[in-house]
Amino acid sequence: MGLICSQIRYVYLNQMRLDLEYKIQLITQTRMGLATSVSDLMAIGNDFDPESPATKMLQQRQTKLNALEKKLEMQMQAYQGRLAAIQKEEESCKALLEQNVARAFSYGGGGGR
Repeated sequence: MGLICSQIRYVYLNQMRLDLEYKIQLITQTRMGLATSVSDLMAIGNDFDPESPATKMLQQRQTKLNALEKKLEMQMQAYQGRLAAIQKEEESCKALLEQNVARAFSYGGGGGR
């Protein structure tokens, strides 16, 4: 019974790890897109008079994009922390699974001989 439970737990942890890695990848791609948008806004803003309403509107959008980028950074750090914890638990589960396999397939205490 321990072998089956360990295997199920290992598969579950592996799925959680893959899900977090995918989310981190999406956040990274989104942050790269935001960085491009911010630099585009800065380039456009250089074409206008610094006191014009269009420049002020661009600056406000730039501030909002920077705030969004910070939120994404915090979310990514949280995911990375969870990912590290899951990886440690996955290693522990794998060791337990190997112990269960060795115990299940040893015959009469003779070490499987």
